[in-house]
Amino acid sequence: MENKKAKKRSMAMEVCQRLAKNKMAMLGLAILIVLVLCAVFADVIADYETKVVAQNIANRLKGPSAEHWFGTDEFGRDIFARIIHGSRVSLVVGLISVSVSLIAGGCLGAFAGFYGGKIDNVIMRVMDIFLAVPSTLLAMTIVAALGSSLINVMLAIGISGIPNYARIVRAAVMSVKDQEFVESSRAIGASSMTTIFREIIPNCMAPIIVQVTLSVASAILSTASLSFIGLGVQPPDPEWGAMLSGGRNFLRDAVHLTLFPGLAIVITILALNLLGDGLRDALDPRLKQ
Repeated sequence: MENKKAKKRSMAMEVCQRLAKNKMAMLGLAILIVLVLCAVFADVIADYETKVVAQNIANRLKGPSAEHWFGTDEFGRDIFARIIHGSRVSLVVGLISVSVSLIAGGCLGAFAGFYGGKIDNVIMRVMDIFLAVPSTLLAMTIVAALGSSLINVMLAIGISGIPNYARIVRAAVMSVKDQEFVESSRAIGASSMTTIFREIIPNCMAPIIVQVTLSVASAILSTASLSFIGLGVQPPDPEWGAMLSGGRNFLRDAVHLTLFPGLAIVITILALNLLGDGLRDALDPRLKQ
């Protein structure tokens, strides 16, 4: 047991060392750390009631300045403060929706890959039906049916991502279910559930971790898309996609209304993709020196 734990620690250290050598992945990680810190300390950086929600028509459509770093919007609200508080929405929606996809899709994929046969056929045919509908369109349909709210947005994006995780986990489970440690678990009388979640899933984490990182980026983009068309977070709560939607009518006279929220989305998704690519390379044993 101690040798097994030591081996896992050494493998984790090796992955961290390879990841640390990837400068672009480290850049993405640094950006994400800054974003998380901004989300955690958003109330310290900018007061919600006075700078994010309160309207001040006298200050409307002002450009970037020492007082308002990113300028003000059409209601005189500070854009920098709204972007900082909007990062909370994006991160929360991204993490919770991906968690929904991971738990539901992961369990379905694990059962399909482990049991095979009719169970595999039924589960994967249902997933194929979901995959036949574009994920954004599926999320729009769910939100339109349930109503526009943050919880419904998270649920819709989470449901639309289930098929991807089911396919990835199924493939990973099928690649390891016939190995010796699985046979040993069965030989000592472990149940199927114990074998799946204690032996198989921990040995399939590499592709799942990479997919989670990339899925958070996709979830943030989907959230912005839904809010842009009015199906996501509702005013006056700050959300990057909703800020883009509100600023598109002022592109000629006040481009900063769309420039800074757009940059926030681009930088966040770029950072997640850089980290995801770095994790994929670090977790790939074929890239060992």
